[in-house]
Parts: sequence; C-alpha cells; structure tokens
Amino acid sequence: MRRRTSLVLLNALSLTRLPLAAVFVVMGDPLARVGLVLAAALTDFLDGWIARHRHLESHWGALIDPIADRGFVMVALLTFLLEGKLTPVEFGILVVRDGATALGFVVARIVPRFRLVEFKARMLGKVVTTLQLGALLAVLVAPVLVRPLVIAVGLMALAAVVDYTVAVWRKRAGPGPRGPHIPTPSGRGAG
Repeated sequence: MRRRTSLVLLNALSLTRLPLAAVFVVMGDPLARVGLVLAAALTDFLDGWIARHRHLESHWGALIDPIADRGFVMVALLTFLLEGKLTPVEFGILVVRDGATALGFVVARIVPRFRLVEFKARMLGKVVTTLQLGALLAVLVAPVLVRPLVIAVGLMALAAVVDYTVAVWRKRAGPGPRGPHIPTPSGRGAG
C-alpha cells in the first residue's frame, strides 16, 4: 500500500473517535457506552501502534490524533456532567490537564522563543488519558471507583503539566531573533 493511502486510512481510523463521541451522547445504555469507550481506546492504541511500527508518523496525524482523543473524552465527560453522573468539581479535575495543555499550546505559538518547539505526547500525559478512560468506565460500571480515579487524574494531571512545561522550556529556541532551527519531526500522540 502506498504511504499516502496508508496515512489517509490511519487518519480515518483516528477520526472514528468523533462519530463514536456522537453515538455516546445518544446512547443511554451503559453497556453500549462501555463498548464505545473501549472502541475509542482501541482505535487510539491501534493508530499509534500502526504509525510507529510502520513509520507512518505525519504532521497531520500528530494533529488529528489528539484532537480525536480529546473530542471523545470531552464529549463523554460533558455528557456525564449534564446527566448528573459527575459533579462540576469532578468534571473540572478530569479536564484540567486538557485545558492547561491547550493554553500552553496557544501561548507557545504566540511567544516567539517557543514557536519551533516540537509538541508531542509524553508518558505522563498518556497515563492521564488512560486514567480518564478508566474514570469514564467507572461512571458506567463501578461508580464507587469514580472519586479515587478523579483524584488520581488530578494528581497525574498536575505532574503531567509540570513535566510538559519543563520539557518545552528545555527545548525552547535559544537567543537571537529567530533562535536556532529545531527539527520538528511529527508523530502521533495520545494524551
């Protein structure tokens, strides 16, 4: 299969999480929702694994993958908030890392020293995403685990934001009007 076709199919696999999110909203059955969360997690794992093992990393894939991830998780969490299955505080803790990451990305695009810094997934961010998916499943099948998972997400999110901030700060452009060229190979990321 040609690289271009493979990339299109891989990005389509990533994008399947957005229709899964729409179905999540209209499906009220907890078991069906469990299946949707597992399907979203599976597509996230598969697209990343395929991209790495077949050397199909791309700029667009690196953009599409986290948008699809965050889209699914945010829609599911917002659905639970509106249905009263999560409190506003729980919701806020579960999405704080995503808000901080989005804010950091915007700031990095505005501040010239950070414009050339490569943005890619880090291990703590992946842990937060995994815990978020665990919290989604807990809401559906084991509500007693929601609060401990929310606390775990909050602590790991704090660690992930600090980790990411330190990593970006270390990679920032050096002195001078444009700074040194920093190569920005793209890769798929989760979290």
